[in-house]
Amino acid sequence: QVQLVESGGGLVQAGGSLRLSCAASGSIFMINDMGWYRQAPGKQRELVATITSGGTTTYAASAKGRFTVSRDNSKNTVYLQMNSLKPEDTAVYYCNFAGARDRWTTFEAWGQGTQVTVSS
Repeated sequence: QVQLVESGGGLVQAGGSLRLSCAASGSIFMINDMGWYRQAPGKQRELVATITSGGTTTYAASAKGRFTVSRDNSKNTVYLQMNSLKPEDTAVYYCNFAGARDRWTTFEAWGQGTQVTVSS
């Protein structure tokens, strides 16, 4: 089993910053893609940012220029630095990892979610 534990959410005023972290534990051979998603009340879960094992990043249009995704492979951890936060960024943020538990078994895992609330 692979487990993801998120941290760093909270309440912040518009224009402020937060840094989310997500660390994986368990039987892990390698992690390919790491990503962040979010789900606001009444809306579908949406992609925020992803980073590959080679460091290639992708961002949702709403996140470009304000959010930065990074990873520490030695710690099996992904980060999301969020700056210039807006009330519309309010959502539960989830991390997602895809990789392999061994040479023959792939996995995909989700974090439990962390609430980010941006007040106006």
